[in-house]
Amino acid sequence: MESPSRARTPQAVLFACGLNSVRSPMAESLLQRMFPHALYVKSAGVRKGELDPFAVAVMAELGQDISGHKPMTFEDLEDWEGLNFDLIITLSPEAHHKALALTHTIAADVEYWPTPDPTGTEGSREQKLEAYREVCDGLLLRIRRRFSKVSAASG
Repeated sequence: MESPSRARTPQAVLFACGLNSVRSPMAESLLQRMFPHALYVKSAGVRKGELDPFAVAVMAELGQDISGHKPMTFEDLEDWEGLNFDLIITLSPEAHHKALALTHTIAADVEYWPTPDPTGTEGSREQKLEAYREVCDGLLLRIRRRFSKVSAASG
């Protein structure tokens, strides 16, 4: 049985994680590339981080340039353009708690997609890149599964 948020096709999606430096910018780029005109997509973090060069490298392998991404917090986003999202997808526990608190003042569905943080991966450059690729692949799979109805509706 589908949850209520899966029954509706969102128009504006926010991906959220801890620092808006790896997972949420990846997810934002992946979904935006899939549906450039059908959905409004942004990302934010609980705290502001620095864009991760491994995330940039992995996305470049897919032909997606996130090098210009400027990490933002929920507050930055609210000040800049408001939090007018009907779906917030959280990728970390702290972002999930923040998003649930926001639903007291905004009408948005919240989905939690637990996603590992690859930044602590030890080893060679290639081993680190592989950890980031796994995160990216996992996000891509979830996005395809979650938003498959959007392509049918927009096609």
